[in-house]
Amino acid sequence: MSDSIDHLGGEMEELFFETASELLQTLNDLALQLEKHPGDVETVQAIRRSVHTLKGDAAACGFRELSELAHVLEDALALDALDQSSLADVAFTAADVFGSMLQAYRLKTAVPSGNALQKLIQQLTTSDKAAKPRRKTATKAKSKVAVGTVWTEYEILAQQSALEQGKSVYHITATIDRLCAMPIAARQLLITALSSSGDILATRPDKNSVEATPRMELLIASERTAEQVAAKAKIPTVISQVEINVQGTPSSKKKSAPPRIVEVAPPLDSVDSLAPTQAASAERQAAPVIAETKAPEPVATATHASTSASSENTLRVDAERIDNLLNLVGELIIGKSMLQQALNQFARENPKDAMRGKFADAMAFQARVLNDLQRSVMKVRMVPVEQLFRRFPRMVRDIAKHCGKQVDLLMSGQDTDLDKSLLDTIAEPLTHMVRNSVSHGIESPEERAKTGKAPRGTIHLRSHHQGNQVVVEISDDGRGIDAQRLKTKALQQGIIDAEEAARMTDTEALELIFRPGFSTADEITEISGRGVGLDVVRSVMQRLKGSVEVASQLGQGTTFRLKLPLTLAIIKALLFRVEQRLYAIPLNAVAQIARARESELHRVDQYEVLQLRNQVLPLIRLGNRPDEGPGEKTAAVSQRIFILVIQAGERKLGLIVDALEGEEELVIKALDDKTVATDLVGGASILGDGRVVLIMNLAAIMERFSKSRLNRTDGPTGLLLTHAEQAHVAAHAGGQA
Repeated sequence: MSDSIDHLGGEMEELFFETASELLQTLNDLALQLEKHPGDVETVQAIRRSVHTLKGDAAACGFRELSELAHVLEDALALDALDQSSLADVAFTAADVFGSMLQAYRLKTAVPSGNALQKLIQQLTTSDKAAKPRRKTATKAKSKVAVGTVWTEYEILAQQSALEQGKSVYHITATIDRLCAMPIAARQLLITALSSSGDILATRPDKNSVEATPRMELLIASERTAEQVAAKAKIPTVISQVEINVQGTPSSKKKSAPPRIVEVAPPLDSVDSLAPTQAASAERQAAPVIAETKAPEPVATATHASTSASSENTLRVDAERIDNLLNLVGELIIGKSMLQQALNQFARENPKDAMRGKFADAMAFQARVLNDLQRSVMKVRMVPVEQLFRRFPRMVRDIAKHCGKQVDLLMSGQDTDLDKSLLDTIAEPLTHMVRNSVSHGIESPEERAKTGKAPRGTIHLRSHHQGNQVVVEISDDGRGIDAQRLKTKALQQGIIDAEEAARMTDTEALELIFRPGFSTADEITEISGRGVGLDVVRSVMQRLKGSVEVASQLGQGTTFRLKLPLTLAIIKALLFRVEQRLYAIPLNAVAQIARARESELHRVDQYEVLQLRNQVLPLIRLGNRPDEGPGEKTAAVSQRIFILVIQAGERKLGLIVDALEGEEELVIKALDDKTVATDLVGGASILGDGRVVLIMNLAAIMERFSKSRLNRTDGPTGLLLTHAEQAHVAAHAGGQA
């Protein structure tokens, strides 16, 4: 029994950590809104609701320190008068302190002190500006206890707004049946029932309160009559009495009608009219449980039971289970390739057999279903990039404040879907790039004013689909990147020599920012200057079979572009041969396929080029030249070859291959460092006939080519593995598959 309790507690904690992270992100977003619009009552109330939910969830899991600190902040936010000038800073600090506590709870380490936050809350509530109105409000509330309910200023404004819209405002006092076993659920049922008649402007006690009170007061704006609203509030066995007082009508904003009292007598045949599932659902929502903000709205009548059931169809599934499911789909794809190979062989050997057509139809049907299954499983892994983007507004705000800059962050394309594993992996690289855009890219207000720019800089974060890739762009309207300054810095730091600098174009100079240890900062700060960051970006993108590009215009701004595959598990690939060895590259990376003869190739500065459509295309060989291999004759230069044109940004490169094998859907199998020691191979796969194909890492190939070109080495040849290494990789890849 204790094991099951411990297991349940562990699941509850994991759920709490997940929902608490979402609450803290919401708290950061609301604090940013409050900073832009100080004194906005609705935003303050939203912050209080988030803190209230976090308090209840923490208490349910036994995290006392976090619950008590959130309770202190919630009480402060409930006051009618606060020091609005520092309220946003208090919210930011609260999010940071709560986050540190959550991390400590997760790692089971010492919980950090919340004294600093408590001092800020005390300053927020004890200043002369806030204390006097608070005492006046308290006295006012005390004197009106016997007269009636006191509504807040925001609630009074909501009443006036409803009257201006032509709605009537009713003050409803409902008495909960003394025999009702679930008074908290009864309150929620009443709120849900009245929501269909109008807008709930206020409730007493608060709808999130867990206090079991026998009475409830609501303020509702509706276009219906008082009798119609009262009929909605009649819930047998739950509400024993309903009193309605007209607060105002569109023609008169004064109380004009006497209160109406409705007695609800539970008939004998309606004792069981309240469905147990409805009451249980409402009780769960009203209690301080985890994910309180995401609980489905309970229903008031059995008519809407199906709506409640459909809103509870969300499941939390461990990512490992989805990965296992995708691996099984990958194995099915390999099986499909094997069947296709067997079917092709059968068709060649028995071209007139009547079963050939039936086999082909069955194979086509299976392929169609398998493709649908693959897409469905991949969609399960997809999440919107908004989950990553929403962390950046707070970060940009903090860095800009630290650097004394004014920066606006614009975001678009947040609904673009990306594989969850890829999204988690690019979080750090994207953070580096956004930090650099603020610290290096955007100028100070004074510097921007001198160049005729607006004092506030702009960073635009956008994402979109492009073929089988997802493109994430970070652009700014800052000072841009000076290519000549990059060369000078690289010379000073010993990253390049004078000869290399003289040969570099501006586009190649921009690539220097991705070199390990390179930095243009004149001093080391907390934000930048250590030469660590953009080299991490490139290495991570290469590991993900993606690429990173940079474009900049001096004085106008800089744009970084990350290109990622939709998923790392399954790709459409183009298969080709080099020296009887089989390789593959992603099909979406191939811009063009051309035919040429060895005699049509030329050598320029020790690398080969081809004139293709009035453009000079640099080439790279994936094997040896015909006149350099053992036993090769000079006459071999007349043989025809294939050129695969690949493109990265504005750069194009041609891969020289011997023959094409066609297109294939490949399931990528990762290769560890012990299996293959080169970064030119990004993975392997098994074809239907059992052959092993190596998948090339195009980003690493292009980088190797660029380095060999700058260093004037004989880079275009011998880039791949030796025959012995090829056999070693094939053996290990076959074992892993």
